[in-house]
Amino acid sequence: MSDWTQRIQDISGVNPRKCMKCGKCTAACPAYDRMEYHPHQFVDMVQSGRVEELMASRGIYTCLSCFACVERCPRNVEPAHIIEAVRLAVIRQQGGNHMKPDQIPGLLEEDLPQQAITSALRKYSKGG
Repeated sequence: MSDWTQRIQDISGVNPRKCMKCGKCTAACPAYDRMEYHPHQFVDMVQSGRVEELMASRGIYTCLSCFACVERCPRNVEPAHIIEAVRLAVIRQQGGNHMKPDQIPGLLEEDLPQQAITSALRKYSKGG
């Protein structure tokens, strides 16, 4: 198992080996026709060690994070969690491109939900 495969599994908490490749996740995906890779393929790429190929894809940002794939999966594989972990790995791989807590006040807008700022801090922090 490659380092990236293990990292994505650790970040996402998903075991891609549980996938039985039924395609229900992909069938439920509202962004299916705009995606380079589909939810079942995210899982397969992680399982087969093709994480770097997935990380290089612009398609990882096409996922709407609507969790329709999570709801439809009969084995609780959670492809949306995998793609979110891949996005997070890409952000962290970019090295110095991370957010510090003292930068947050300058980003606050009246209409911006506080959850968005908290999520951004988590994503752009260099932690595990």
